[in-house]
Amino acid sequence: MSGPDLRRFYRGFTLVELAVVLAIVGFLLGSLMLTLSAQMESRNTGDTQQRLEQAKELLLAFAIVNGRVPCPARSNSAGAEVRDAVSGVCTDGAVEDYYGGTPGGNVGGLLPATTIGFQPVDSQGFALDAWGNRIRYAVARVLDGSVATCPDTATFAHFTLATKLKSNGITCAPKDLIVCNVTQAIAVDVACAANTAVTNRRTVAAIVLSTGKNGVRGPQGTNETENVDGNHVFVSKTPDPSGVATGEFDDLLVWIPVGVLYGKLISAGVLP
Repeated sequence: MSGPDLRRFYRGFTLVELAVVLAIVGFLLGSLMLTLSAQMESRNTGDTQQRLEQAKELLLAFAIVNGRVPCPARSNSAGAEVRDAVSGVCTDGAVEDYYGGTPGGNVGGLLPATTIGFQPVDSQGFALDAWGNRIRYAVARVLDGSVATCPDTATFAHFTLATKLKSNGITCAPKDLIVCNVTQAIAVDVACAANTAVTNRRTVAAIVLSTGKNGVRGPQGTNETENVDGNHVFVSKTPDPSGVATGEFDDLLVWIPVGVLYGKLISAGVLP
């Protein structure tokens, strides 16, 4: 082999051929990165869901031992519930906290990880989801005042709840926490929009919530804002991307139905 034949044998790729190869490699790498990212998000979602269920079980275990569910923690409570030991009210003596928000200027409505023994936690003792955001928690504040043995001043975080139920029969029910499945703004924070209620107000004793990948620092949609605004209305729905009219939604919720709570207390012999 010599002359023109030898030159053709040693000739490399042309710029066009290299560009095509690089484009193909870039496409393959991009597809791989998207696949890995999707797998990671799916894993984080599943892991967070498991953590919420774990928190739910620990809350029920706490109720069996103490005859009540705990109060929420605050950002200045080192992961412990904030509760007046004498009255049983979820307060530090100045501002109550049952649904979250910013009571007394501190972030409220956090899972009391230290109180119930939840892991994993951050350096300050607060429960974390798989994205490293603090897990939220809300508890029913008001009992059904239509029942004489359950005045409005009693709460599900009240130390006399189990005593009241054992003495007067299982007649107490919450009448404030409510979960909606909405795709539009909630005009008034007192009830779900028409035909969007997932629960009624005599159903939910407590809620455990993850604010999802975007947490509370990223851009929040209308429905996500509803979960951290400090009132008794919460939203649980399928995820929404950031491009929808109401904004992104990636929150995850579980809740403790009052029937499950009472069933656990009965099985443990705490209630008759």
